[in-house]
Amino acid sequence: MEQLTDLPLSWTFAQKLFFRFFFFFFLLYFIFNPNDVFPFSDQLYALYNPFFHQLIPWLGKHLLHLNYEITIFTNGSGDTTYDYVALLFIVLLSLLGCAIWTIADPRRRQYELLYYWLTVGVRYYLAVTMFSYGFVKIFKLQFPYPGLTRLLEPYGNSSPMGLAWTFLGYSQGYNYFMGFLEVLCGLFLFFRRTTPLGALLSLLVAGHVMALNYFFDIPVKLLSTAMVVMALYLLSGNVRHLLDLFFLHGSTRLTIINPLRIRKKWLYYSFRILKFLFFAFVLALNISDGADGLHKYGDGAPKTALFGIYNTETFLKNRDTLAPLDTDTLRWKQFVVIGNSAYAWVTIKMMNDSLKSFAYRPDTINKTLVLFSYADTSRKYLFNYSFPQKDLMALKGNWKGESVEIRLKKYDLNRFLLVKRGFHWINEYPLNR
Repeated sequence: MEQLTDLPLSWTFAQKLFFRFFFFFFLLYFIFNPNDVFPFSDQLYALYNPFFHQLIPWLGKHLLHLNYEITIFTNGSGDTTYDYVALLFIVLLSLLGCAIWTIADPRRRQYELLYYWLTVGVRYYLAVTMFSYGFVKIFKLQFPYPGLTRLLEPYGNSSPMGLAWTFLGYSQGYNYFMGFLEVLCGLFLFFRRTTPLGALLSLLVAGHVMALNYFFDIPVKLLSTAMVVMALYLLSGNVRHLLDLFFLHGSTRLTIINPLRIRKKWLYYSFRILKFLFFAFVLALNISDGADGLHKYGDGAPKTALFGIYNTETFLKNRDTLAPLDTDTLRWKQFVVIGNSAYAWVTIKMMNDSLKSFAYRPDTINKTLVLFSYADTSRKYLFNYSFPQKDLMALKGNWKGESVEIRLKKYDLNRFLLVKRGFHWINEYPLNR
């Protein structure tokens, strides 16, 4: 194999240290966070992950002396205590590996071939991750349109993450814009000649994501930071060129890693075909999963039966009308039906504005609905429903051991300014409410 990169034939001591550390760091990071990048990586992860679920809590208890047990692992949050201790473990192991490698191999002039393959691994990991995040935005699955309970919620009651999700989910066009940029990053990173451009664009896009995660307390801080580090690593060979471009001479020529030159044609074409198949697989999988999710649980999914916000007009307990008092613990203020045919739930706002959520199962043939808790499926509330007038729903059933009859008026969602405002090219005055 011939010269692979435009890096000097003899690396400096600092360059060798830099490479040795990140060689271990990225490999360990990929092992702990496969992120479904390569086919069957999640299945392989499931085989060895239980070992780390034992090791990392043990390190937290005996090495870091944490005053609580690590019992929560990576879930919807990627910033659990487990994840931070695992990251510390990765960094320490990388430093140790770097030190041993430096002592054991002091005379090596460079690691050209290893550098090539590590760069390929980082490129593909970042590319597939960008594809994943990009397509869930293009199909609008990551940030859904503000839900009914979100429309009813005062700004002051939302979490910073909830506020960000509402802002980002409101605009379909902004989702297309973000998704297109992330997919573009992935496309550039998949190809050697456009890798510098893809890394620079990824630095900007992932940097924006990282800023949102940090400043809106979104628990994907570690992954987004790792994506920024990967982009910086891919740009590390062009630091001087970028400084020239932006701050010094104003023009430069970026360094592109040379192709892997393989003398045997069958092996060369095998690599090319394998790369094409991998790229096609990732692209097809993201498009297929996105289109499927859009029609199953995304904004394009069919709404569940009785979807809407209903305000309580009358509430009868054992045929006695309950007055709308804030102190009443039985009477409802609002009844909100949310979700789609695949997943639906009900949120009931009580008179003191507290919220109670239930799984929801409607039967449109028998005109019944069942409310129950996933935590206790044996405890169910059965209601018969009817529509004596348009947008006026009547419920009869049992609630907290009492026989109740409830009349609810459906709220017109277009009365929300956020829903009806839309887009305007011309604004004589700003509408900032």
